[in-house]
Amino acid sequence: MIQKNNTQHGTSFLVIAASLVIIVWGIVQAQSVLVLMLVALFLAVIGAPLVLWLKDKRIPSVLAVLAVLACMIAILLMIGGLVGTSLAHFSDSMPFYQKRIQEEVQALREFLANKGFTIKDNAVLEYVNLGAVLGLTANLLSGLTSTLSSIFLILLTVTFILLEVSSFPVKLRAILDDPKAEFSQFRKFIDDINHYLLIKTGVSVTTGILIGIWMSILGVDFPVLWGFLAFLLNYIPNLGVVIAAVPAVLLTLIQYGPGHAALAAGGYIAVNFIIGTAVEPKIVGRGVGLSTLVVFLSLIFWGNLLGLIGMVLCIPFTMTLKFALENHEQTRWLAILLGPETPVENIPLVSKKKKSR
Repeated sequence: MIQKNNTQHGTSFLVIAASLVIIVWGIVQAQSVLVLMLVALFLAVIGAPLVLWLKDKRIPSVLAVLAVLACMIAILLMIGGLVGTSLAHFSDSMPFYQKRIQEEVQALREFLANKGFTIKDNAVLEYVNLGAVLGLTANLLSGLTSTLSSIFLILLTVTFILLEVSSFPVKLRAILDDPKAEFSQFRKFIDDINHYLLIKTGVSVTTGILIGIWMSILGVDFPVLWGFLAFLLNYIPNLGVVIAAVPAVLLTLIQYGPGHAALAAGGYIAVNFIIGTAVEPKIVGRGVGLSTLVVFLSLIFWGNLLGLIGMVLCIPFTMTLKFALENHEQTRWLAILLGPETPVENIPLVSKKKKSR
């Protein structure tokens, strides 16, 4: 009997593992379509609270959705115009920056030669390549640009999602044949997702504005581009600020030297400390309900699976997975593993042992 149960458990494990592999493979194959849908869903989640608020003010549903879409389009056009212009000028200036870094490397080589260290002419230049270092910025922004090139399809999808927002609970009650169903757990989950995305968006906007202003004060080229990059990558937990700072600090080093580069790096550190360490945790409050290790691993997993969009939305994805696991008795232990550290006194098994003693 025990052997039969073990065989069943082994078979179930293999079926689940095989299903996960097929699902991951399918996500990779449909990456381009999924990314568009995820961007649309992200914009819809951001705009849904405003649509519901307008409907509470007795504004017709269609007008409320159109008003929110008009605001989104205006913001996207403004950001697209500013960032697109800066990105074009940045690409045109690449040869000049390449020349400047070659001059800096040559000066470094001469300095080391005077100290008794002989370096071949091209030995350093082969490893110090501005195009390669700043290629990260170009790849990130080009990936985003290719996604937003389908902006019409994205906004059309957002429109239909927002039109269906208020009717979704009604449809769900009809499916369950329970007109009085409240969906308390589901509502809490949706509130947590909305809470996280809205707060994170506000924090990211503030971070981008502060970085843009600081880089403008320092006189660094393309402050709008660095502010937008800080805003976008601030969604990426732990590593986002570091990735955003590298090209900006490097460009400052090329333009003005080590002193200004140190000031630029200090600005990134100060903004990250004030916003990310002091302000954001207090505003978010209850947090995302995930352990630090899971956040880091989800960043790697979703980033490899869906690229930049996966990195930006890795927290909501993992929160959704944790919610699904929590609502099934057989997978609840996995949800506990994904969550933060649980105090010993909150574990039922431990409390039962204490009572038995």
